[in-house]
Amino acid sequence: MEPAEKKPPAVSDLGAWGMNVVSSVGLIMANKQLMSSAGYAFSFATTLTGFHFTVTALVGWISKATGYSASKHVPLWELVWFSLVANASITGMNLSLMLNSVGFYQISKLSMIPVVCLMEWVLNSKHYTTKVISAVVVVAAGVGICTVTDVEVNAKGFICACVAVFCTSLQQITIGSFQKKYNIGSFELLSKTAPIQAVSLIILGPFVDYYLNGRWLLNYSFSTGATFFILLSCSLAVFCNMSQYLCIGRFSATSFQVLGHMKTVCVLILGWVLFDSALTIKNILGMLLAIMGMVVYSWAMESEKKATSAIPRNKSDMLDGEDVPLKSRTSGIPLSSDDLEEGPMKS
Repeated sequence: MEPAEKKPPAVSDLGAWGMNVVSSVGLIMANKQLMSSAGYAFSFATTLTGFHFTVTALVGWISKATGYSASKHVPLWELVWFSLVANASITGMNLSLMLNSVGFYQISKLSMIPVVCLMEWVLNSKHYTTKVISAVVVVAAGVGICTVTDVEVNAKGFICACVAVFCTSLQQITIGSFQKKYNIGSFELLSKTAPIQAVSLIILGPFVDYYLNGRWLLNYSFSTGATFFILLSCSLAVFCNMSQYLCIGRFSATSFQVLGHMKTVCVLILGWVLFDSALTIKNILGMLLAIMGMVVYSWAMESEKKATSAIPRNKSDMLDGEDVPLKSRTSGIPLSSDDLEEGPMKS
């Protein structure tokens, strides 16, 4: 008798989302203390991201050297292309935040949900049910209500926002595509892309930051507190990057965008608790609406997964009789893209 196929524990999925939410919210709180004028005024966001990927690359190298992770071949040109798209996403977001109002910046982030859906439909022929689309609209509306305030935009800011949204959406979809295409795990893929992003951002980051705030990194006075928060930010970024690749590969870029807005809700609540940020009735109603949308989205995706799994793939699976082994009946059940684990990952 063949041993039953070992199924991954359900907590692994919850653990992946939990790691992403906790590390992302922690990273935002650490960066807020590090970069705000009331904190350590380290206003070098692009260079800081280069530090993040440097530490991530170092962790990946140690993991590979100790035999914890294996290395699979991915063409160098594809890694460079992916890194260029990812860096354009980071730079575009920083420029969008500088040139536009916070309200328009939040709208541009919300627009990633329909853009990701559209790109997955175009690139991967992925279709969405009415339930899923409705849930996506509810989430976007809820997050919009609790985050969007003033909306001001200009031509340069609009172009930067468009570049940021397009590149971020493409990057997240590519993460999942690469993992399926090359049968590579999330951490292994991150270990290959992180060094390229680290080198490019460390070189170009100071110039981008100088354009953004008119200050050079070399002129910054590094205190003990600032150094501590930089190291804390880098450590949290490792877990944030790992969990992003893991979640996108295990689920989809759309699910990562929709359920990822739970981080927005957590940031608003923690901002109110830790930094005395205002929390109005409008914020609370928006958060409740967003959470309701996330619950509906999760239910809709689970229903879609069960419906897809119930459809037999070939005629032999539809045979009904004592002489048909159980294995023959179940082996043809197709897996949806949400069922796929790290190999045959979505930032």
